[in-house]
Amino acid sequence: MARSEWPRAERARAHPLALAAGALLPVVAAALLGQRATLPNLAPWYAGLAKPAFNPPNAIFGPVWGALYATMAYAAWRLLRHVPAGPERRVALALFFLQLALNAAWSWCFFGLHRPLLGLVDILPQWLVILATIKWSWRLDRRAGASLVPLALWVGFAAVLNFAIWRLNR
Repeated sequence: MARSEWPRAERARAHPLALAAGALLPVVAAALLGQRATLPNLAPWYAGLAKPAFNPPNAIFGPVWGALYATMAYAAWRLLRHVPAGPERRVALALFFLQLALNAAWSWCFFGLHRPLLGLVDILPQWLVILATIKWSWRLDRRAGASLVPLALWVGFAAVLNFAIWRLNR
């Protein structure tokens, strides 16, 4: 189907600026929300926690999350540009935005509330939703699905780290 034959709403959504905004704004908002809970609690609260030997240095987290948020925005952009819209795309996008909300909520659970156990309660379903997002995204656009694999790996590691921190500090 040629673009000129798409329904009007599909043509409007396919505008490059609308696609970029639809992909970037939610990801940036989630990053900023998470950062608002995290940064004020790095010292003294987080610094005072017992951590496992495999805990990375704090300087690693910013660059890693920056790269992961960039790949999340890229995946969202690829999914949003998949036209015509259909039920599979709606499921992939719903899962994507659910994992993004869980991502932002984790910072508030763990850092904002100083509750590693609550962070664990958030991060385990978050990881499962990321895996489901990869599966559904892969069906529509392999690059979108593949771009979320590093996120799944990092959040899996973060879940193990979260568990270890909870266990060491309960």
